Amino acid sequence: MPGRTLAELRAVVRAGPPYDEDFLRGLAEDGRAGARALHRECLRRSAAAEEEKEQAASMLRFENEAREAGHRRVAGVDEAGRGPLAGPLVAAAVVLGEPVPGLNDSKQLKASERERLFDVLHQPGHDIAVGVAQAETIDFQGIQSANYHAMELAVQELDPAPDCVLVDGFVLPSCPTRQVRIRGGDSLSMSIAAASIVAKVTRDRLMVELDETYPGYGFARNKGYPTAEHIAALRAMGPCPAHRRSFAPVAEAARQHGAVRFAGGDRKD
Repeated sequence: MPGRTLAELRAVVRAGPPYDEDFLRGLAEDGRAGARALHRECLRRSAAAEEEKEQAASMLRFENEAREAGHRRVAGVDEAGRGPLAGPLVAAAVVLGEPVPGLNDSKQLKASERERLFDVLHQPGHDIAVGVAQAETIDFQGIQSANYHAMELAVQELDPAPDCVLVDGFVLPSCPTRQVRIRGGDSLSMSIAAASIVAKVTRDRLMVELDETYPGYGFARNKGYPTAEHIAALRAMGPCPAHRRSFAPVAEAARQHGAVRFAGGDRKD
């Protein structure tokens, strides 16, 4: 490409696809090795963009079916935190204002990408609500009932209310809105994927706060899950008020340290 430096060409490539056909042809015919390398990069970026476009179209299938059936506010619902020994269970409900590229099951994304998408989802145009079931609620109701409770709270907090709810794996017993149960929905529905990211990031941030309140358990790192570090601290210190007493490892640690004893005397209130 006569008259254009590699730096100038690189800036165009990094701006991303779609690329003009004349630009691609010029790169391919350029005698410089750097230009031909940029042509290969253009092809890789174009293929990745097309794959992302196809993935996004696939993940809007259930939303499109709901709209074809006459629904206008379609919410995706998911939760985070069923398995940990400590901390809340967090559910989110999301009505997307427009497709968001890159949305996927939160477990398939790096933490940095979840954080980026969390910020994107909180920009104007998308409606988001969160429901939380604390450890004491989980102990009182049981994990499944607490799960329903948090999800239903999230749906109820949406304003205006949705007229169709896509739920990852469950049917919510007390939700009067039309529901579509989707097994593995966080990787099949863009709205559920959005909810999974909001729930996961929200819960992770709450666990960082609990780590400051109850130091020693490593909550900022393990997020309350039964890692070796967490189990060792639980056995050494006993449970703190954020622990789920109905979960077997916590119940065992509570018995070892006395039924009414709470660890965390250095709690920062």
